[in-house]
Amino acid sequence: MALTLLKISCPDRVGLLARLTSFVAYHGGNLLEVNQFTDPLNKWFFARLAIDSASLALDPAALRKAFTPLGSDLEGEWTIRETRQKMRVVLMVSKLDHCLADLLWRWRSGELPMAIPLVISNHEELRSVVEREGIPFAFVPVTAGTKASAFEKMECLFREVEADLVVLARYMQIFPATLCERWHGKVINIHHSFLPSFAGANPYKRAYERGVKLIGATCHYATADLDAGPIIDQDVVRVEHFHTPEDMLRLGRDCERMALARGVRYHVEDRVLIHGNRSIVFRD
Repeated sequence: MALTLLKISCPDRVGLLARLTSFVAYHGGNLLEVNQFTDPLNKWFFARLAIDSASLALDPAALRKAFTPLGSDLEGEWTIRETRQKMRVVLMVSKLDHCLADLLWRWRSGELPMAIPLVISNHEELRSVVEREGIPFAFVPVTAGTKASAFEKMECLFREVEADLVVLARYMQIFPATLCERWHGKVINIHHSFLPSFAGANPYKRAYERGVKLIGATCHYATADLDAGPIIDQDVVRVEHFHTPEDMLRLGRDCERMALARGVRYHVEDRVLIHGNRSIVFRD
């Protein structure tokens, strides 16, 4: 069943949900799912409405046009998207393949409702893994002297394939701050640590040296501040005293796969709303 998803965040006031549902009803929409949250501290309202597309009198473009006056009156940030129009997701990798392989499997099985028009890597090692899925692979090397031009080329590729989202599936390069700003809320990263603990490089090694009893992974939006963007999802696993750094690496990779897969799914299903440095996630 095709759904039309209406997502909005705006200043809180009385009657918001009633105005949204009335709008949907006026245009013949049958609501199948309604998620709503009001942040009482910041006085901010968040909602996601899933509508049966077949019941609507208007197509998505006309519905967006009809909603624009209400969205402006509510001073909201909003989107309307039909699920038949799958988000176009560019994956970025380096040499580690566990997150890439997991995302490709979930995409191929239909668990992740998205299109993958391109995979970009700064190494050649995973080309065969990607191309056997029938997905184009772009090798864009990154060195200290070519980093600026390399990321310019990558952004051109994003625009060329009309990317809606970029996923850093253990891509071991830091995104430039200006690129993060231009693609705000459209770049997802997986960090192999339960942020904010052990940000930066070699978190498992530092976690082992600290003797932690829990390790994990954090799926978050990339921002100009390294490993500090809005968190979408996290996963965690218990560490025992006999676990070596290699054991922690193995356990941590399982966390990375799960947290990234959930975070990507929440985004492509329009379940995430960003407000400042927080994200509101309407989990299913």
